[in-house]
Amino acid sequence: MSLVTTPASKLGTCTTCASTRITEITMTLTDGSIVDFVSCHACETKSWKQAGADLDITTVLGKAKKHKVAV
Repeated sequence: MSLVTTPASKLGTCTTCASTRITEITMTLTDGSIVDFVSCHACETKSWKQAGADLDITTVLGKAKKHKVAV
């Protein structure tokens, strides 16, 4: 039995394979940026968006990096 009660028409879909088997998480990165992460369980595509714009992994990692403070 599925725990999902959201109608199929309201589910998000993968932009690569159109599967509704995705995980969507909104997170705040170390630099304060709010990004949306989507992972597809069908094709394993992963993507990040900020304010609707696609972000590449290098940009995401840079935003998530902790910067050492000189003492």
